[in-house]
Amino acid sequence: MPQVKIKGYEFNAMIVRDSFTRRAQKFYNNIIKTLRAVGVTEDDIDMKLEPAPIRNLPASITWYLDGHQLHYSYKAGTKYVENLYIISKILEFEVKQILAEEKTMNQFILDFSEDDEVEHQRKEARKLLGVEEDSLDLELMNKKYKLLAKEAHPDMPDGDTERFKNLNRAHKIVKRELA
Repeated sequence: MPQVKIKGYEFNAMIVRDSFTRRAQKFYNNIIKTLRAVGVTEDDIDMKLEPAPIRNLPASITWYLDGHQLHYSYKAGTKYVENLYIISKILEFEVKQILAEEKTMNQFILDFSEDDEVEHQRKEARKLLGVEEDSLDLELMNKKYKLLAKEAHPDMPDGDTERFKNLNRAHKIVKRELA
């Protein structure tokens, strides 16, 4: 089984070959149960369950905690149900760290805080880095970033401080999404 490495966690990816709807419901319920453990009510969770989980679609969740809008999405899997599984695992790992007091609630909030314009920001970041707007190749984006940032660095003869700052911001946006 292939390994997935996301947000500092490494675990087995799940390749779903049958029972797509049942498994998607299971992951959906697990996400709700996991977030309940840190005080998030079901009313504070915005997550749509795809009616055809076999389709190649991203999975995402938005939830509200202590007045903050938190969000996580994943789209590198080949099926919606597999993307939902990844979200479920990441949230499990994160909540376990909170409950074990290895991570504070404030750090959790900072790690998942996002504003309403996050998808637009991700597309713009990819555009600025010169990759396809749906690219998931973090290594490619890192290479593009290093090349462009070197050219725009203020210490370079043709450096542009504002462009350099924008490239840094764009790199952080995609890195946060994919790392």
